[in-house]
Parts: sequence; structure tokens; C-alpha cells
Amino acid sequence: MVAPASDKPTPRDPAVRAITLALSDPFEPREIKFKPQAVKNNRALAIAYVDVRLIQDRLDEVLGAENWQDDYELLQDGSVVCRLRLNLGGDWVTKTDVGSPSEQPDGGDRLKAAFSDALKRAAVKFGIGRYLYRLPAQWVEYDPAKKQIAQVPQLPAFALPRQATPRPAKPAPQSLATVADAPGSPAVTDSKPLPEPKPTGLPTDGKELHRRLREYDAKLAAQKLIQPGALLAHVTQAGVKAGYSANMTEWSGPAIPFAVDAVKAFDQAARAPKAEARPAA
Repeated sequence: MVAPASDKPTPRDPAVRAITLALSDPFEPREIKFKPQAVKNNRALAIAYVDVRLIQDRLDEVLGAENWQDDYELLQDGSVVCRLRLNLGGDWVTKTDVGSPSEQPDGGDRLKAAFSDALKRAAVKFGIGRYLYRLPAQWVEYDPAKKQIAQVPQLPAFALPRQATPRPAKPAPQSLATVADAPGSPAVTDSKPLPEPKPTGLPTDGKELHRRLREYDAKLAAQKLIQPGALLAHVTQAGVKAGYSANMTEWSGPAIPFAVDAVKAFDQAARAPKAEARPAA
């Protein structure tokens, strides 16, 4: 007799949830572009979009270049199918969508636009830039002579990236600076504080922090201590809970020692001996 399927939903992996939050975080307003969908005299209905390179940067920043893949298929009508695969918590997940060619006179430009459109549409299914489709329609000033929008539309609050909550800075213990300065080395347990913390021991900004954590994540994964991406996901999720942006590359100031503290705790947990399961009596 076959047991009935459970109606209970499968619990979400916290590490994967942190990754999806980081992927779906709104872009900086300066990176959003607008094009006219309809024009009436000197007014235009503005539609938001982003450049495909911004999508690629977000995938690199959140997952690392080694943890996403894309392949394409050209259809007879000039459309392009994109299959975008992401490594989420050790499982490869694929999303597919179709991009349309543009109306540009050059055939190469039309095909290039189809490839870009396909990748952007597939990325939306992972949450990247999906919020742009929820933006309210706005009529703004339009320059008929230049054929371009002359007024930048205002973005609502939900379309702005989450900002880090200001908090007083605290000096990092020696062990935290060591972990941050040399990714891949075991966590230092000596709790003696330095006479004066060396500022060069910590990453200078969020981009350097993200780069170092990617390297350390890869080393822990190579040692079979974690699944690829687990460290990055853990630190990102901890930062979001603490009020920092889901995009780690934007972190600065007190967010840096906070991240190093999270790395130390994660490292110690990953290296702790696992309890052996005992057979029932």
C-alpha cells in the first residue's frame, strides 16, 4: 500500500533563502534606465529596465562566476531561448525563458538584443530585477528632438536597495582579523587582544569582503566541510537580519567586523566534530 503524499510544505533551506534575497535586492537607482513606451507631445510613459551586464554582475557577486551557467538556442523566428542554471545550496536549478529581437536595422544588433533579453527574462524567474515589473506607470517630460526621456522618474520605497542600519563601530578581536586576512586558515582561538587592532587586517570594503569570503567558501567546500556557497549565504543572511543590505558588496564600516565575526562562528561550527548517530537500543 502506497503511503499518501504529505501536504506539509518542504521547509526552505535558510542558506538558499539568503541567496534568493540577495539576488532579488533592488539595484541602485543610478543603475536603472528608462525608455519611452508611449509618447504624447512632450510627455512619455517611462518603462524601467537594466543593462544585461548588471544581471551578470549580480550573479557574480551573489553566487560567484563558477556557480552559474547559461546556454542559448536560436529559434527560426529570430527569438532566443536562454537556460539559466544556478547552484543553490549544492543543487543546480534551471530556469528558461525566451528573448525577442529588437527592431534595430542591423541584423547583428537584433540578434544581440534577443540574447540579452532572454538572459534578463530567465534571471527574473530567479527574482533578479522582478520588482521592476511592479513599478507604477509614470508619465514624465520627453525631449522630442533628442527622442529621449528628459525627466528621471521617482522610484517608490520598495524599489530602493536595503540600506545598512548605522551602528557604533567596535574593534575586531585578533582572531577575527586573522580569519579575514587569511581566508582558508583555521580559526584562531587565542583571545588575547592586540595592543591596537591593525586596520589592514580587515577588508576595506564590501567588494573586498565578498572576494575574500568567496575564496574561503571555496576552500571549505574543497575540504568537504560545507556545500559550495554555504558560507556566503550564511553571512549574507546574518547581515540581512542585522539590518544590512542583502548585497554584501555594499557593506562598509561596522558591517565588515560583523561579517568577520559571523565567519569565525561559521568556521568553528563547520570544523566541529560531528556527533555519531547511535543505533537504537
